[in-house]
Amino acid sequence: MITVQRAYKYRFYPTPEQAEQLARTFGCARYVYNHFLKVRTEAWYETQKRVGYNDTAKQLTALKKQPETLWLQEVSNVCLQQSLRNLDTAFKNFFQGRAKYPTFKKKQARQSVRYTTSGFSYRAGRIKLAKHKEPLTIRWSRRFTGTPSSVTVSKDSAERYHVSLLVEEDVAALPFSKQETGIDLGLTHAVITSGGKKVNSHHYFKQSEKTLARAQRHLSRKQKGSANRAKAKLKVARIHARIADQRLDFAHKLTTQLIHENQVVAAESLQVKNLLKNRSLAKAISNVGWHQITTMLAYKAQWYGRSFVQIDKFYPSSKRCHACGHLADAMPLSVRQWDCPACGTRHDRDVNAAKNILKAGKAILAGADKLREHENTTAGHAGG
Repeated sequence: MITVQRAYKYRFYPTPEQAEQLARTFGCARYVYNHFLKVRTEAWYETQKRVGYNDTAKQLTALKKQPETLWLQEVSNVCLQQSLRNLDTAFKNFFQGRAKYPTFKKKQARQSVRYTTSGFSYRAGRIKLAKHKEPLTIRWSRRFTGTPSSVTVSKDSAERYHVSLLVEEDVAALPFSKQETGIDLGLTHAVITSGGKKVNSHHYFKQSEKTLARAQRHLSRKQKGSANRAKAKLKVARIHARIADQRLDFAHKLTTQLIHENQVVAAESLQVKNLLKNRSLAKAISNVGWHQITTMLAYKAQWYGRSFVQIDKFYPSSKRCHACGHLADAMPLSVRQWDCPACGTRHDRDVNAAKNILKAGKAILAGADKLREHENTTAGHAGG
């Protein structure tokens, strides 16, 4: 049994008054983020001075008292402070090489604000936000245990409202399984396992491509700023939202099955961002959602006491014979089956790659276990 933080996302339907208050909150949080992004950028370029979170928090207090920005007091201060924390995190990610330089937030994009414990109340299964008179009307599609530590309210481009609750829960490890699998990520098949199972890729974007193209043509004919253009834009956004929901549902079901069935899951490390630069494959790669699948496998394995390992991206899993270890000189993508010249074993390209990925993954885990055992032994001698 381990304690983990889990996020539960639910759809909710605001009243007109709540929608107006949320729009005001989204706008204020966005304004604060953009304002202090400009302040921090100008401070660096003009005086080479770094402005941190504490500095911006002090400036925010003064900003709320200025006559031209008194309207910032109409929303919860908790959301404005969290906006500053998000900006600070964006800068930290940039300086540590994990993300690009922060950019200004747009009104047309997805909007979200975060409430910590002082900004909302949770009683008898009802959530009431600060500055709101009534609790939110939430569609409780799943149960959770514990008390939410934070609440994130969002509105997507399809004008759907969601609330995400962060809670701490005790999760029991799954019973030990003797099964282990390596997975090769593909395009025609989303996942090919070392056991020979091939999971077809569901082409959700392709299924909606004609409908989406028609909606986009209608949008292009509408006059900018008109009500009809807003309606057409919403229709396009809803098609994109449906496709994203389908991909997410597929990834959750696939990864949950893999984690429940196998004690060890090994996968390859892929530089998805670089692969998406290939114009011929970008659409197919995005449709499968490789990064989404590996991310889910990582945290679900941690939750349920499984082992998930990713091998080096340069490991020649497709060119190596899993039976004897012979390494072929070349293996074009057009070759789907091949015979090993050393031992004569006939290989399905993808299944062979998955078997090699499993072998390499188990070797990495074994090395990690030996290192951990050595460290424990060393620590024991030092303590003695």
